[in-house]
This record gives sequence, structure tokens and C-alpha cells, in this order.
Amino acid sequence: MTPEPNLLAVIQRQLSELNKSEAKVAKAILNAPEEATRSSIASLAAAAGVSEPSVNRFCKRFGATGFPDFKLQLATSLASGVRYVSRAVEFSDDINTFPTKLFDNAINALMTAKEELPLKAIARAVDQIAQARRVYFFGLGTSAAVARDAEHKFFRFNVPVFTHEDPLMQRMLAASAGVGDLFFFISHTGRTKVLVEAAEIARQTEASIVSLTAEGSPLADKSHCCINVKVEEDTEQYLPMTSRLVQLVILDVLAAGVTLRRGEGFTPHLARIKDSLKDTRFQTS
Repeated sequence: MTPEPNLLAVIQRQLSELNKSEAKVAKAILNAPEEATRSSIASLAAAAGVSEPSVNRFCKRFGATGFPDFKLQLATSLASGVRYVSRAVEFSDDINTFPTKLFDNAINALMTAKEELPLKAIARAVDQIAQARRVYFFGLGTSAAVARDAEHKFFRFNVPVFTHEDPLMQRMLAASAGVGDLFFFISHTGRTKVLVEAAEIARQTEASIVSLTAEGSPLADKSHCCINVKVEEDTEQYLPMTSRLVQLVILDVLAAGVTLRRGEGFTPHLARIKDSLKDTRFQTS
């Protein structure tokens, strides 16, 4: 059974689509969700700087019959144990505040991504990876680190796996691609020119193109399969954090999918790789 979307996550995602009054109510709730569950409609309206009818319309927009029903749904969301509050770290924060904010943001991003997993695209990507004769993971900047993690995961599947950060090497490898080659591009924005250009070059061959990127982006348009996971993060101004974590988990999902595709008969092979590390570690007492 598909879990019900968390109300706070839904509000957060739709924040940019709300009108002025609705946005004020949304921000008041997101800034203090626990207080909102204990508020009267009058007190929440005063905190948001709007009228009581505006609060009531806001509640109905998100599927509630009225403010009491909305508070019940909100309390249920908070009871899930996850605080869907996206709070940026500020210069006034200290050791007692900013670590918790970062954890909250990471949990928020992962839970939101889980609720919106593009399962069809993931299944298609698993099929293509399982059938590939060679796999190339391409990324730049922070995404290059994610690509290296992918290489570390996927070499175990008896398929040659490579990762390259050099844009010139990416272009040359893309140009030399053939049947059975899979190029997996990783980019949060999907607007990095050199990656899009490499994807365009590979697209002109008989290779398959998979991307972990934003839907509707230039990179997605060059891909045969796009795994679109929405992560609300401004990587233009801030160091990528939550988007990187979501990308890593998606790669774990793909690796698990390929493992399941290989079947139980593949387990001894994975066990041999794991056993090869035993002599490199000190034994526990």
C-alpha cells in the first residue's frame, strides 16, 4: 500500500504555487508546525497576518474539510517522527542549532524523494544497466563524487564500469560508444553544458543514455531514460547537500535492483568480493 503523502511535505513543495495569503499561512505553519496543531483559527490567522476565512480556504486547498480537520492531519504528519521543515542555516546558529537543522533538511529531502519515486524510470534503468556490456558514470563537481560512488557499487556485477571527470575524455568516450554501452549522467540541475554536450554526442551513437537529473532539463531531453527526483535545493548559491544524499540513495536502489535481477545464484560472486577484504582488517576481540 502506498503511504499517504506527509502534509507538511506537500505544503513545502507547493509553496511557490500559493497566492500571497496562502503563502503567509503556509510559512506560519512550516515555521512552527507543533504550535499550529494547538492554535485556534484566530491565533493562526493573527500569526500569519491574514483573515480567518483565508486560513479556512488554505485548509480546504490541502484537502481538509476545515481547520479542525487540517490540524488533525497536521498532527498525524508530525507523529510520523519526521519534521518536514526546511530551515536554512543562519550565521546566528551555533552548535546547539545548526546540526539539527542539517539533519532535518536531509531527512526532509529523503522522505520527500521516497514519496515521489519515479518507479517506472527506475525499473527501466535497472533493465538497461543489467543488460549493458559497459557502463560509464559521468558527473562533474559534487556529482563527480556521486559518480565515483556508483563505480564502487556497480563493478561488482561482472560488468566493466568506469567513471571520468575530464570533460574531454567524456566527449571522446561518448563518440566511441557502440551497442551495449550505457552512459549514466548525474547532474542535479541538468544544465551543465559539458555534460549535455557529451550526452548529445553519445546520443548520436547506438549507446543508451540514462540520467539522474531534473525532469525537463537539457540533459533529460538528451536521455533515453531520465530518473527525476525532486530536491528543493538551490545549488546555484549553496553547497549541494541534500541533493547529493538523494542521488546516493537512488544509486543504492538501482544497485539493489540489479542484484535482484541477477538472482540468488549471483550471491556467491558477491560473497567472494566481500570475503577478499577479510585479511585487510584487524579482527575484533
